[in-house]
Amino acid sequence: PLPTEKAMVCFGSMFIELPKAKTREMLRQDQEELDDEINKLRKDLRVKVNRLYEAQGKPELKGFNLNPMSAEEMKLINRILEG
Repeated sequence: PLPTEKAMVCFGSMFIELPKAKTREMLRQDQEELDDEINKLRKDLRVKVNRLYEAQGKPELKGFNLNPMSAEEMKLINRILEG
């Protein structure tokens, strides 16, 4: 893409024309922040569920503390499965 190309971005009820590179960087940063917040909420949820089960006198859930595979791990698994 040419450096002079622009993209329309919606902020609330307003559209603003910004350079594509700037827009891409803003979206990348927003996605990183959202991923961090999602991971924090997942971690907190695990702790809260374990406390709930403990309060109910139930054993801890097995497999509940598993972590999802990263994109890199998924690529490696797919390569192995494809041969």
